[in-house]
Amino acid sequence: MVVYSFYIFDRHAECIYKKKWIPRPTSTGSKGQQANGLPDGGAHAKALSAEDDAKLVFGTVFSLRNMIRKLGGQDDNFISYRTGHYKLHYYETPTSLKFVMVTDTKTNNLRIVLHQIYVSLYVEYVVKNPLSPAEHPGGIGVNCEMFELGVEQFVV
Repeated sequence: MVVYSFYIFDRHAECIYKKKWIPRPTSTGSKGQQANGLPDGGAHAKALSAEDDAKLVFGTVFSLRNMIRKLGGQDDNFISYRTGHYKLHYYETPTSLKFVMVTDTKTNNLRIVLHQIYVSLYVEYVVKNPLSPAEHPGGIGVNCEMFELGVEQFVV
């Protein structure tokens, strides 16, 4: 399993944790095109910042989740989606925390893994930590060394 990145979003759509291990692969197609077929802008194109990347991931998850609920009803859940280059896995907690992991396309469903990260790492090291804020206003993220080490060991 190759993990590219991991994100946690709170109920206010703020990215409270992000970690990248390996950059997502780019298109191996014709020069001058992105993976989605749009022109890449040539030499003047700039990479997305970490904040913009997190916003793009959240927007994708939000849109797909809402589309699935409208088409299938409230009982249907968005679990993952796959492109030719990566697979995005999604888990939402009862408190509306959203855990998103981007992996290679060969990885099986990681919903159980994301649930385990929530239960055994996030709850233990962030929620039960009296020094960690209950809310993360203005994008103040999770700042807990034990949580970060746990995620690193869990993923790697």
